[in-house]
Amino acid sequence: MANVTTHLAGRSAFVTGGAKGIGAAIVRRLAADGAQVVIADLDIAAAQALAQEIWGTAVELDVTDTAQVAAAIAAHGPFDILVNNAGVDQHAFFTKTTPDDWHRLLAINLESVFATTHAALPAMQAAGFGRLINIASEAGRLGSRGGAVYAAAKGGVIAFTRSIARENGGKGITANVIAPGPIDTPLLRQAIEHGGNKLLQAMTSATLAGRLGTPEEVAAAVAFLASTDAGFITGEVLGVSGGMGCGA
Repeated sequence: MANVTTHLAGRSAFVTGGAKGIGAAIVRRLAADGAQVVIADLDIAAAQALAQEIWGTAVELDVTDTAQVAAAIAAHGPFDILVNNAGVDQHAFFTKTTPDDWHRLLAINLESVFATTHAALPAMQAAGFGRLINIASEAGRLGSRGGAVYAAAKGGVIAFTRSIARENGGKGITANVIAPGPIDTPLLRQAIEHGGNKLLQAMTSATLAGRLGTPEEVAAAVAFLASTDAGFITGEVLGVSGGMGCGA
């Protein structure tokens, strides 16, 4: 790859949901900074294409399958950096959701973070170094109209990450959350096409910056938190949301 730095040279990273959108931007940035990256995604074709681009490794992974998660991390690890990016939303008012919806959203957005962390953390503890970076959402701090279960799951990610930070203070391991706001991805563009200009205006006006963010801006935050420069930052929530979470 062009413009490769040695910022993360010698580090290994495992990124869930890394084949497309924000995940792909994170993968590209970590690789550009010198890390060896394993891309874990259900879309194995997209993951393999990206792995070929960055000289990385692709793994087909269902993050809701705890045994599969443990096996993948054991087979390809140990890892210095774990990025939990896999996630899914479902826009519906709470009374229109079902227990099956709750279980699916919690499994993908929250329980998968338990599974990957449980599998990757012991090796980080043994090595005396680790960077746990969980992608949540400003919805986890602010709530979400039409996304109560998603917001609850992302709020759980925040509380879990802070607990892991407390348990691993002084061990060379940091645990932090990135809370994106409206980020310009193909999935968001599909929602905007459905909701029209009114939805786009509502999203941009909710930010102080008055615009959508980019996947690369989220990836830049991940790269910083993965670095040795961020060794004194742990248990924090970094909003990459144009100020949407200001004061939260």
